[in-house]
Amino acid sequence: MVSIDIILTTLNARYAHCSFGLRYLMANLGELEARAKILEFDAGLRTPEIIEAILSLKPRIVGIGVYVWNAWECGMLAAELKRLRPELIIILGGPEVSYETSEQRICRDADFVITGEGDLAFARLARQLLSGNAPAGKIIAAPAPDLNLLALPYALYNDEDIANRVIYAEASRGCPFACDFCLSSLDGPVRSFPLERLFAAWTKLLERGARRFKFVDRTFNLDLNTAGAILKFFLERLRPGLFLHFEIVPDRFSGELYGLIKKFPEGALQFEIGIQTFSEAVAARINRRQDNAAAQKNILRLRRETNAYLHADLIIGLPGEDLEGFAAGFDRLAALAPHEIQVGLLKRLRGAPIARHDEKWGMVYSPYPPYELRENNLLDFFTLQRLRRFARYWDLVSNSGVFSETAKLICGGPSPFHDFLALSDWLYGQTHQTHAISRPRLRELLLVYLTEVLNHPAAAMAAMAGRDAANSRRNSKEPGPQRQSMRHNQN
Repeated sequence: MVSIDIILTTLNARYAHCSFGLRYLMANLGELEARAKILEFDAGLRTPEIIEAILSLKPRIVGIGVYVWNAWECGMLAAELKRLRPELIIILGGPEVSYETSEQRICRDADFVITGEGDLAFARLARQLLSGNAPAGKIIAAPAPDLNLLALPYALYNDEDIANRVIYAEASRGCPFACDFCLSSLDGPVRSFPLERLFAAWTKLLERGARRFKFVDRTFNLDLNTAGAILKFFLERLRPGLFLHFEIVPDRFSGELYGLIKKFPEGALQFEIGIQTFSEAVAARINRRQDNAAAQKNILRLRRETNAYLHADLIIGLPGEDLEGFAAGFDRLAALAPHEIQVGLLKRLRGAPIARHDEKWGMVYSPYPPYELRENNLLDFFTLQRLRRFARYWDLVSNSGVFSETAKLICGGPSPFHDFLALSDWLYGQTHQTHAISRPRLRELLLVYLTEVLNHPAAAMAAMAGRDAANSRRNSKEPGPQRQSMRHNQN
């Protein structure tokens, strides 16, 4: 039996996700791959069960991928592993430990921390450690690897991944923009993988039955020729159930790209569109470059002329944007009718330049992951709590797709934001909770709101609720876009 010297592990946000980063590490271990094993866990699993699975294999090295969504759990895991097995070598990597490492308890519990892209650096470190030549320094800064030299990880998706999980893919790394709130602003220039190698790997995945691909490129359509080549690749291999998720730059499209997008059937394409703010002043303050007029025109065209599912993002709490400023941006975006508007509170991700605004704008963040904004000079704590509830109820009512007619009626006034904020305040007044509200209970509450608060006819509202319920049951049986953001970072 081959000895397992290296465990690569992380906690995924949910079962449907799997770790792209661990698979890159494994693919680039070279001769050590046979002595390594990937162990993935869901964030809800208890730490003792995770420890048991790891220690039962008696590894010498454990590499842990740390992200904002699992930082707390990974911290507990590292601390307990070290307490139980002091001789075990713990190596950390990932965005959450690539910056401000000296301030983090999890980094103090580890033996080594790899900052940056660890695809090749982890393998070099593991070879040193297994040969008894440990480096002197604890923090290892990994240079950005040459993407031509990286072994691709796609063959490491197993049959269970292909059958039940989203397959992560990428054609490039880096971001040309420098938005203060995003770690991608620190990634440097955009680097691209050779398309021929990618196409060969993706062809094998498709032949094995893979159908759901989530591209993690920060700017998929930055290079229009590359974006077009990738869309053509999948069009030529179009088959039932194919689903592709791309994060796009909303102000950059060509006629050729539109032509390709139009050829995809409903349910095949999902575009994640990071608007974040429509305020020119706020965008300039946070170094965000975006042609809002072009973005608006492109969203409208995508919505009217293609079958692509549009998921647009806005951020609450950007420095200098007050409640009415956010409301104006929300209403402007709502008028473009994307299928989803994802509303999220600003986070102060470790290392992100957004911290430079803290003093001037009185930015106060939670010290715990995911480091959400608690208040600033323009939005006090209680206002942000209202907006947090707004975002949650918006997901339940509008983004869920379960109450499509109801949501349109509720937001039928001149300001969809203020219309829905009124509902949000009322819902919280009735329930005093934002979670654990069953769908039948929510449907009942919405009916009461429509008839007793907005004074719509009871019979008509009951009929509309019935239509929503019927549509919900029908849509739940059909394959289609993911009904939640798959973002791992705000950008």
